[in-house]
Amino acid sequence: MPVGDLELYEHALRHRSIFRGQPTDGTESNERLEFLGDAVLGAAVAERLYRRFPDRDEGFLTRTRANLVNGKTLARFAEALGLHNLVLLSENMEASGGRQTPTILADAFEAVVGAVYLDQGFGEARAFVNRVLEKCVDLDAAAEQRTNFKSQLLEYVQGRAMGQPTYDVVAEEGPSHDRTFTVEAYVNGTPFGRGRAGSKKQAEQRAAREALAALRTHDSGGDTAPTPEPTPPAADKTIGPA
Repeated sequence: MPVGDLELYEHALRHRSIFRGQPTDGTESNERLEFLGDAVLGAAVAERLYRRFPDRDEGFLTRTRANLVNGKTLARFAEALGLHNLVLLSENMEASGGRQTPTILADAFEAVVGAVYLDQGFGEARAFVNRVLEKCVDLDAAAEQRTNFKSQLLEYVQGRAMGQPTYDVVAEEGPSHDRTFTVEAYVNGTPFGRGRAGSKKQAEQRAAREALAALRTHDSGGDTAPTPEPTPPAADKTIGPA
C-alpha cells in the first residue's frame, strides 16, 4: 500500500501515555484517529459481511461484525501487523507491559485504519481492512463457530411448547480420515432441517440453522414446514384415595 503522509501514521501510533504530565489539548495522541478508524472499520467489515453472506439476516450480520471488531480480535490484528513493536508508549507504560495490553493494541489498529482513510480514502481503507481479514480470519469458520444454532433452535421450540429438538446422523460418506456427515434435525419426530459437514457437531449446527429458518418461515405465514404437534403436558400421576 502506498503511503503519503508518514506523519499521519506516526500520529496513529502515539499512545496518550507519552503526553502524561505535559500541557495538552487532547489532540496529540491517537485517540481522534482511533475514533475515526472505529467508524471506518465498522463500515468496511459490515460491507464485507453483507457481500460474503447474501442469504443471512441482519441479526447474524450484526453479531458477526461485533465479534470481528471486538478488542480481543483487533489486538490480534495489531500483532499480526507488528504494531506492538511500533506503538509509542511512555517509559512507565512500556515497563508495565503496555505493548502486550489488548486495549492499547486494539486502539492502535483502529487509529491506523483512520490514518489510511485520511491518507488514501475509503476505498484503500476498505481494501486494507479486507487484507487483514483475509490474513487473520476464516470468515466462514468464524460465522459458524460464533453462532450456536442448536441453542437458538432449542430456545425457539421450547418457547412454543414443541419439546426438545433431536438430531440423527442419516448418512456418512468418505474415507475414515475425511468423513462427511449428514444430520437431520427433528422437532417432535418431524424433520425440519438437514446439514452436511466434516464433523457431526458442525453438521448438527447446520441442520439446526435450516430447521430454525423453516420454523420461522412457517410461523410468519409461509408453508415451508409442517407444524409439529405441541408436546402434551405430563400426565397427572397423583393417585386419589381408594
